[in-house]
Amino acid sequence: MPRHEFQPGKLIAGLFLTAAGALYLGDALGSWELPWFTVIPVVTAGLFLAGAAGTATYAIRRRQRPHVTDSRAR
Repeated sequence: MPRHEFQPGKLIAGLFLTAAGALYLGDALGSWELPWFTVIPVVTAGLFLAGAAGTATYAIRRRQRPHVTDSRAR
């Protein structure tokens, strides 16, 4: 199996969306009562943190790449 880059933004988004699904599942099974709008802040915070992590990852990886010059640009 080919290895791929670790993408923490996708991991964070997946964890928060899984948590939102677990909240709805618990409400559907009767384990607890949630207002309908409870999941909105969870999903919003997760997407915000995922975007911040993705931006930070991109900036770090861009800085660590070796500088490549284009030979056609001369």
